[in-house]
Amino acid sequence: MVYLLAELSEARMDIGSVILLVVGAVVVIFVLGIFFGSFFTVEQAHAKIIQRLGKFSRIAQPGLNFKLPYLDTVVANISLQVQQLDVKVETKTKDNVFVIIPIAVQYKVAPDKVYDAFYKLSDPVKQIESFVYNCILGHVPKLTLDETFDQQSQIAVDVKNSLDASMAEFGYSIVKSLITDIVPDEKVKAAMNDINAAAREREATVSRAETEKLLLVKKAEADAESKRLQGEGIANQRKAIIEGLRDSIEKFSASVEGATPKDAMSMVLLTQYFDTLKEVAGTNRSNTILMPHTPNALAELMEQFRTTLITGELATKGADGQGAPAPSPSPRS
Repeated sequence: MVYLLAELSEARMDIGSVILLVVGAVVVIFVLGIFFGSFFTVEQAHAKIIQRLGKFSRIAQPGLNFKLPYLDTVVANISLQVQQLDVKVETKTKDNVFVIIPIAVQYKVAPDKVYDAFYKLSDPVKQIESFVYNCILGHVPKLTLDETFDQQSQIAVDVKNSLDASMAEFGYSIVKSLITDIVPDEKVKAAMNDINAAAREREATVSRAETEKLLLVKKAEADAESKRLQGEGIANQRKAIIEGLRDSIEKFSASVEGATPKDAMSMVLLTQYFDTLKEVAGTNRSNTILMPHTPNALAELMEQFRTTLITGELATKGADGQGAPAPSPSPRS
């Protein structure tokens, strides 16, 4: 009996120890929960929303912060960094061309409006997209496709200003709005490329025609100048020949007593005639010519040469104002 009582007493002591251990563990856990739950950190360029029993309490700033354990709760971690939202808007231009306009919207939460950014908007991304669609659909349908390309930067500025004015109420600041591209339909793009290619080909054709025209004009001017200089050279050559013949005739008449200028002219022409025959016969690159060679024919040819040279001399003097116009050559005998 005594043994049984001792066993029961010992068992009661063990149960009490276990209970004490459990209670002690719970207290330790509670204390640790209070200690570790009272402190938290906030990263740089971030802010945390603290609620106490479901009601907004305060906004925690970057660094180590304190809160009441089991009463205060961190419900949101708001980033204050610049974020980017890519939106693609499909719309129609004034000339009935469907285009896709990708827009990159860079935005951030204003540090002094973290409360508005968290509590006033349930889905800020969708809200920004809606404002972008509204702004683009209010601008692009009033412009043609070419005007849309030309005013691309202005459309981006309008989107930025419109978003900034609308989202400021909700604690968001629009840093920049960028239209990265304007993408028309592939068929429209191909047609635009064909139009540009045709226009450039037309300009190239006009340029080539102008170049050819300039070359032809310059060539004609050069040809005319060449012929003018050639004519002057021939005229000077003939004038020199005539003057040389005149000097030779005068010297021959002075040297030979009783000789007339006609005799001297005949001698000179006959000498030149034989010199020409000798030159033709002495080269293999000259063309074959047929000339009369009988005495009567030579006399007639000499008379023709003399008449032609005298006529040319008189014509030259008449052109220089030194004499009357040349008379017509005498008929052949």
